[in-house]
Amino acid sequence: MARPRIKDVARHAGVSEKTVSNVINDYAHVSDRTRQVVREAIEHLGYRVNLAGRHLRKGRTGIIALVVPELDIPYFAELARHVVREAEECSLTVLIHQSGADRAHELAALAGFGSTFVDGIILSPLALTADDLRDRTGLPPTVLLGELLEEGADHVAIDNERAALEATRHLIALGRRTVLALGGRDDAGLGTAQARTRGYRAALAEAGIAYDPAAVLPVDSFRMPDGARAVTRALSEGARPDALLCLNDQLALGALRALHEHGVRVPEDVAVIGFDDVEGGRFSVPTLSTVAPDKAAVAKVAVQLLRHRIEEATAPDGAGSQAQAPRDLVVDHRLVLRESTEGSARR
Repeated sequence: MARPRIKDVARHAGVSEKTVSNVINDYAHVSDRTRQVVREAIEHLGYRVNLAGRHLRKGRTGIIALVVPELDIPYFAELARHVVREAEECSLTVLIHQSGADRAHELAALAGFGSTFVDGIILSPLALTADDLRDRTGLPPTVLLGELLEEGADHVAIDNERAALEATRHLIALGRRTVLALGGRDDAGLGTAQARTRGYRAALAEAGIAYDPAAVLPVDSFRMPDGARAVTRALSEGARPDALLCLNDQLALGALRALHEHGVRVPEDVAVIGFDDVEGGRFSVPTLSTVAPDKAAVAKVAVQLLRHRIEEATAPDGAGSQAQAPRDLVVDHRLVLRESTEGSARR
């Protein structure tokens, strides 16, 4: 049986094809009665809107790409779910790509993977530099997540420096004075780890606690085994911290395991706080205090901003000449305090 077309709906409803189109696109000037008749005809015939055709008529494919470093890092998996949900509200399909934090893969994503099948890119870069982003003439619209690499690119993130400052303040307010930064990067780079380390240092300075470079524990990657190894190494070298600021929840969960294996009680001996508020931290023993970014808001703002840029890029000649300057948008975060800093009395 042939798939019903818009003219079949028009014939069944006794209206013009233009009226059916107006109902599908939810134009306000259609009467309620006509709208109801058309919708009944659509349901009766099983008509489905040809989104691909609609997008192509506008010079688009209706596909955007979400590019993240690693899909099996829970934060990125949870963020992807929010992006897909938000894109569906805009009749967009999301292609999810894993870059492996590899510069060549991230550059390929910036270039639209060498084709025209994606209308725009939401990219969480780890390996790109500011120079990689400066000349993007003819490339797909892109929104960056994470730290701002270049003022010429649209960007969405939480205030990572502020968030780390608040998390470290919380540890200090508990009376902790020897706070290690697990996953920290104390260099001049522009990444998230560097921003969070700056916030950590600012909180120490604010409390009058001397900064010790040895308190910053770098890791190869932000996974549970790396957190466990870094804590085990620090303890074996004689470190005696009373708190850990972990730059993501995976590192924190690994740290919890290492502390347990060394007979260190959490939070009695060492308080632990992470970043990202992933689901695993709500079920760990003890449950994990964390910085919770508003992941739904990150997704919503990124998709809406990218959609706006796509519309500018595909507008008729001249219509997009007044494009807005690149925007740097900050979404909310909050501290979620659980047993790893507050003890079992706090949920």
